[in-house]
Amino acid sequence: MSYQRIDRIAEEVRREVDAIIREELHDPRISGTFSVTRADVAGDLRYAKIYISVLEDDKREPLMQALKNASGFIRRSLGKRMIIRYAPELQFISDRNIAYGVHIAKVLAEAAGTEEQGK
Repeated sequence: MSYQRIDRIAEEVRREVDAIIREELHDPRISGTFSVTRADVAGDLRYAKIYISVLEDDKREPLMQALKNASGFIRRSLGKRMIIRYAPELQFISDRNIAYGVHIAKVLAEAAGTEEQGK
């Protein structure tokens, strides 16, 4: 299977999982600012790693636990929405890149502020 096809399927999986989480899951633990940043799909389409970015640290663990608990429901909904032979088994992974970028931006802003005070 070509990498281009797998990349297209991975992007479609990312979009559909994001839509399922936002529209169909009604778990109170799924709150706050989060995004589905990436999906890595195995070459045989049997497994997919879904990367979730959460800005608030205190909401990260409850959200990840809620997604883990709902993975069967999300997988079934994904199978209904997409026309593929097998709905992949989903593994949710916390992606801390956006939160890390926000932290670095704050540090740089603070450093720029103290540099101007020193002049």
